Amino acid sequence: MSLRPKTRLTIAEYLEMELASEEKHEFYDGEIYAMGGASFSHALVAGNVARQLGAQLSRKPCRVLSSDLRVKVSRSGLYTYPDVVVVCGVPSLEQPGDTLSNPTLIVEVLSESTERKDRGWKFEQYRTIESLVEYLLVSQDTPRLELFSREPDGRWIYAAENRLEAVVLLGSIECELRLADVYEKVEGLRERLASYEVSI
Repeated sequence: MSLRPKTRLTIAEYLEMELASEEKHEFYDGEIYAMGGASFSHALVAGNVARQLGAQLSRKPCRVLSSDLRVKVSRSGLYTYPDVVVVCGVPSLEQPGDTLSNPTLIVEVLSESTERKDRGWKFEQYRTIESLVEYLLVSQDTPRLELFSREPDGRWIYAAENRLEAVVLLGSIECELRLADVYEKVEGLRERLASYEVSI
């Protein structure tokens, strides 16, 4: 996301602008931020995650949605486009334009320009979404999945995996992700892993 806001708008003006815009923008506190294009690895990994989850949820009351769907964080007024979203049950959508406010799982694929925000400020915003049960961070170049899960008492539990043969369980949607599937066809992955193993 660009660090320089282009202008200051009301929510209604922002939503109207998004309907006519060919580009996507995040919105927070009256300011809009242009969202840059994703790298090849980023798009591939996000697609792999969406495909794996979609196959497992085909007969369950949950749906997998791509980064084209806007998500609203009601408490803070943030409007954003996560890389992958899963919503279970009846989706809560607002108009004009479809804006989801009750995601069950949010997945963000990390890049150099977004990692700090995805780990910090944005996760703080996401945690205020009452329906959100799990938040998954996925490295785009090196095998690593980091899962934050909300406990019934409101605490968030952290777990991470970086082995290609490992499986990460997503309890909120009763699915699993094999790291080998998440990073399928990511170029240079084996070479980076070999280099990493030698360095340690």
